[in-house]
Amino acid sequence: MHQAEAYITTRTEAETAALGEIFGRAIDQPQVIALHGELGAGKTVFVRGAARGLGVSEQVTSPTFVLLKIYSGRLPLYHFDFYRLTAEEDPFELGFAEYLPGDGVAFIEWAERMPDLLPDGFVQVDIERFYDDKGEGRRLLFTPYGAAASKLIETFIETVTWRTDGSLHLSSE
Repeated sequence: MHQAEAYITTRTEAETAALGEIFGRAIDQPQVIALHGELGAGKTVFVRGAARGLGVSEQVTSPTFVLLKIYSGRLPLYHFDFYRLTAEEDPFELGFAEYLPGDGVAFIEWAERMPDLLPDGFVQVDIERFYDDKGEGRRLLFTPYGAAASKLIETFIETVTWRTDGSLHLSSE
């Protein structure tokens, strides 16, 4: 069951990262975030911003070839990328289950490739690229599963603000 879905549009990479940062600041307990979106949609950009919001000082990069990167912040950040995993591989044997949710925040790119790893409660973030008369943008749909995930989305949405022109208010402004 899910409640409190949120849908937000960004127009630039900076806005997507800023939205991630706001999201990261809203996280106050271990959580699993399942990221869905095509190649180049902005999943890692979003995680990079969330890492800033979680107090991670290191530069966050895609874990495509190593499958998992761990960063220290307010809560540990576990950044997974399941793009290269196949159905024949057993993620439980790889030790991933201990991080989901574990004692930190697990961001999983391409989570749909290993849906059995997701706990009952998690946040799904779908990132979709689109084009219109204003150019390229991203649509981010936040879908919570479980009470803790719903609370996170509610807290997050309460802190997102926009400028009068309809663009996302960036924290650096």
